[in-house]
Amino acid sequence: MHIVVCVKMVPDTTQVSIDPVTNTLIRDGVPFITNPYDTNAVEEAIRLKDKYGAKVTAVSMGPPNAEGVLRKAVSIGADRAILLSDRAFGGADTLATSTVLGLAIKKLNDEQPVDIVLCGKQTIDGDTAQVGPGIARRMDITQLTLVDEVLSISSENKTIKVKRKLENHHEIIETKLPVMMTVEREINTPRYPTVPGRLDADELKVDVWTNAQLKLDPATIGLLGSPTQVRRIFAPEREQGEMMMGEGEDRPKAVETCFKKLLDHDIISV
Repeated sequence: MHIVVCVKMVPDTTQVSIDPVTNTLIRDGVPFITNPYDTNAVEEAIRLKDKYGAKVTAVSMGPPNAEGVLRKAVSIGADRAILLSDRAFGGADTLATSTVLGLAIKKLNDEQPVDIVLCGKQTIDGDTAQVGPGIARRMDITQLTLVDEVLSISSENKTIKVKRKLENHHEIIETKLPVMMTVEREINTPRYPTVPGRLDADELKVDVWTNAQLKLDPATIGLLGSPTQVRRIFAPEREQGEMMMGEGEDRPKAVETCFKKLLDHDIISV
């Protein structure tokens, strides 16, 4: 079995602020991390490897320093790491991003058939949840989104059964491999790297693929291949700041204060 897991380096959104003049993100001094949803995708890939036996390839598209998120994937059990890095890929929206990732995974499939593509449900910097389904469309394989449990995989029948988390209920689906899955954070608890894992990650040579290897039409990738563009980023304006209510013994008083504020602002009536 061959599993490809997609990971992305994202800015830590808890430490991001917006320039009030230019309405752009202030990136200076902001640390970059592995997209939290992708850490669950990596963990699930390693769990499937441990249970069913598989090769796990971690793939990321980004600048050279995105090697860090790939090495983290290797430190907990991924077998190979591939960085898709080229100036031609820069500024990509979800359409252009899934085009590059989809072709790269097809290239991996030519080397060794890919049974499962794993992605986090979404990224914390975009929150579109479109890249995983875009990869599935470009690879022409089944997509299983919002997966919070892999119930079983049959190597003999080449099938997979999963549980999907919907708004008011769960859905159980069984389908043929290969598939692309996006996973919820409830699917698992990511493990910590071991010391041998960290050493393996430090010594691993990360393969870097540029468009020289993929040979994609420049008009379909990067800014040129992105029909959507971010025109402005801004913080919502509000008349006044939030109000902190009490906890524990202060809860009754907090409820009373909350109702009083709602009444004062004609939000509720009695």
